[in-house]
Amino acid sequence: MDDFSALRYLKNIGLNSLKTIQEQSIKGFEKNNNIILFSKTGSGKTLSFLLSILSKLKKIEKEEVQALIISPSRELCIQINDVFKSLKSGYKSTVCYGGHSIEEERKSLSITPTIIIGTPGRLNDHIYRKNIKLHNCSFLVIDEFDKCMEFGFNNEMKIILNELSSIKYKMLVSATKMKEIPNYIEMNKSFIIDNIKGDNKINIREHIVKFKGDGIDALGSLLKSFKNEHSMVFCNYREVTEDISFKLKNRGIINEFYHGGLEQNERERALIKFKNGSTTILICTDLGSRGLDIPEINHILHYQFPSNEEAFIHRKGRTARMSASGNSYLLVQEGNKLPIYIKESEHEVKIIKSNHHTIKPKWNTLYISGGKKDKINKIDIVGFLSKKGELDQEDIGIITVLDRSSYVAVNRSKTKKLLNKINKEKIKGKKLKIEIAL
Repeated sequence: MDDFSALRYLKNIGLNSLKTIQEQSIKGFEKNNNIILFSKTGSGKTLSFLLSILSKLKKIEKEEVQALIISPSRELCIQINDVFKSLKSGYKSTVCYGGHSIEEERKSLSITPTIIIGTPGRLNDHIYRKNIKLHNCSFLVIDEFDKCMEFGFNNEMKIILNELSSIKYKMLVSATKMKEIPNYIEMNKSFIIDNIKGDNKINIREHIVKFKGDGIDALGSLLKSFKNEHSMVFCNYREVTEDISFKLKNRGIINEFYHGGLEQNERERALIKFKNGSTTILICTDLGSRGLDIPEINHILHYQFPSNEEAFIHRKGRTARMSASGNSYLLVQEGNKLPIYIKESEHEVKIIKSNHHTIKPKWNTLYISGGKKDKINKIDIVGFLSKKGELDQEDIGIITVLDRSSYVAVNRSKTKKLLNKINKEKIKGKKLKIEIAL
């Protein structure tokens, strides 16, 4: 695949040139069969492996799986699939992950896709049920490979790779250097692309926030000072994220919490509200440090110290993406010492208690009980809100359409009147539930 071919796909997503990392990946497979790519989130790594796959796909009469992408989380699988579809390549893709109906995935897989994107556990389920055939698959990508190993997916990965008898090309993608790669992956004589040198220093300003007593007061004052700039607050435990979220809401600070113990629809809803600006604060465990495609995060706050240096780097990697700049704040209770892997910052933030009310985000999120499977799309929703709800275009924000539901950001100040106007109205002849997404 030459640059001109790659640019044909890039133009579909509004880009007109390849990044260096993407050129290196595509050209790397011209002379190599195995590539290891070290790259931070937001560097263009997803397009690097998607374009590399497209460079090797073949038009064949009988449809068969030609490429498999393995990723450790549901959210990352969905994001990869969204990016692939936006390229408008003409090839069918199917995404497989736990937390929703395996039967719907089986139906989708009955029309053989060219590319399958999935988590190790759900892919194993489909292999066991004989829903997928991978014997002719020639391209394998394991994204966030280090996280796949950390999550303990070794056994599942062995089963999957055992099904891949015709693999010609393999690509491992990781945001951190790995001490070793399991022998069963067979990455001998790999071409290495290293794009993370000095990653933890680029465009991130480090801050120390010292406090006495309860850290929630210091955290609340700091978040208020950001004036609705996107912020992520990291905690070490699920229970702490929920506790912090509850206490901040009691102080009038709108936020969402996010961790691995939530149901899939709850996690999706929290991310949707964070992305569309209905909330600008996400309280999360280290699950939020990987794979989330949220480009404009201004502030990272470590309410609890990260467990190790690698976790620290990944947390901070959520900001200063795509050549932007960002801030990292360590909340340190008076008398506590920093972990040895964290250097003392020269910039200390003085907390000033404020009696001012928190400025609420401009947007509010509405839930609609219909989606792609109900033949509902973004244009339908915009038309409905404009005509029946009498909203102006600038009062309608980001719209997310899922299989069985949709979410739309609307001007917070007009939400109540809007709901009264559309209460008894139908979308495309269907009476759907429409309410504020809680």
